[in-house]
Amino acid sequence: MKKYLSLFFVAVLLFSLTFSGVGFAQSPQNAKEYLVQFNGSVNKGLLKAFGVDNQDIIYEYQLLPVVHLELTEPQAKGLANNPHIKYLEENATAESFAESVPWGVPHVQGTTAQANGFTGSGVKVAILDTGIDLSHEDLSANVKGGFSVFDDAANRDPYYDANGHGTHVAGTVAAVNNNLGVLGVAYQADLYAVKVLNNDGSGSYAGIARGIEWSVQNGMDIVNMSLGGSTSSSILKEWSDLAYAQGVLLVAAAGNSGTRPGRGDNVGYPAKYDSVIAVAAVDQNNNRATFSSTGPAVEISAPGVSILSTIPNNGYASYNGTSMASPHVAGVAALLLENNSNLTNTELRELLQSSAKSLGTASQYGYGLVQAMDAINQ
Repeated sequence: MKKYLSLFFVAVLLFSLTFSGVGFAQSPQNAKEYLVQFNGSVNKGLLKAFGVDNQDIIYEYQLLPVVHLELTEPQAKGLANNPHIKYLEENATAESFAESVPWGVPHVQGTTAQANGFTGSGVKVAILDTGIDLSHEDLSANVKGGFSVFDDAANRDPYYDANGHGTHVAGTVAAVNNNLGVLGVAYQADLYAVKVLNNDGSGSYAGIARGIEWSVQNGMDIVNMSLGGSTSSSILKEWSDLAYAQGVLLVAAAGNSGTRPGRGDNVGYPAKYDSVIAVAAVDQNNNRATFSSTGPAVEISAPGVSILSTIPNNGYASYNGTSMASPHVAGVAALLLENNSNLTNTELRELLQSSAKSLGTASQYGYGLVQAMDAINQ
């Protein structure tokens, strides 16, 4: 019999942390990381004219004319004023949206859907997170591939998750029906470990963009992003919009910056973009979790308090956070897509909205609690 671990921790998003550059080239003195999008194709001659050498270019994206590079402040100012540059933004940091430590599956009608033969079979779900522990006995059968944006020894393996956040999220989506541990919402969905946060739970918008790009290029149906930052990024928005235009359903944690009264507009990014479903968290009584972010971008709600799921080394723990709510929605979406593989991502999203159980104020709950079987029956 497995030993269930009970963990309680409070994670505060520290967006002012300096990203250490794990897996990236060393920065020149006084240089910072930027995302630069060109009007048209990438012009390395223009970059060279501003003193940017090849070694300063960290990554050149393939689906949009965007480069991730290091610039000094004068270089950044000069490029920002050049008419050939569409956007120039400092690379912002992102953190996993978890506060502490799943009754959630039946609460979203997952078990009812499963009893009617819907398990998420054949649906590809990318988990953009800290990786997935491939050796976990409740996940290994469903993990079909992966990718890491990091190249250092500690973080380059997408199947090594020293943090545990990604493994926990993956279990809510698709922990295996094997009479062991826990059961995922869509327990036969195909999971893909896309490591965009390092083992400390930190990453950057550049890494999220690479994870989205990989997901598009590798035919993912659904992307779950239980992560985010407080800073808006036109380039990250463009990546989200591109993936959505390519037919990918993007689901993200709304964030844990909510106030106890539930007022204010504090949804994080990328959840705040129109092309992304922003998921709020509720408890077993369908009350908004006091930490759950609010605002007009909130689209749907899901269980996010005391959610039991998988953690590395064949363990289990209960966490709280909108990070835990988001994979419930991703799992339900997988059930719906299995039921009707002809649904476009736009139709799938509309189905999630129209079948949700209304809970109250839209800025706190969106359309309401995600409901699998009600959506399938529509």
